[in-house]
Amino acid sequence: MAESSPNARRTQLIVGLVVGAIVGVGVSLWTGFWLWLAAGLVVGLATGALMKPPPTS
Repeated sequence: MAESSPNARRTQLIVGLVVGAIVGVGVSLWTGFWLWLAAGLVVGLATGALMKPPPTS
């Protein structure tokens, strides 16, 4: 099984944080409760950390 590069892992974490921030801001604006931003960031970070990037050949 091929391993993914450290750069791919870092990129995946950053993408997870950005998506989490966007979702968190959206839900915060929709509900009027600002702590959804923090929840979005945590979920984005966890998703980016748990998912495996595609292997590089």
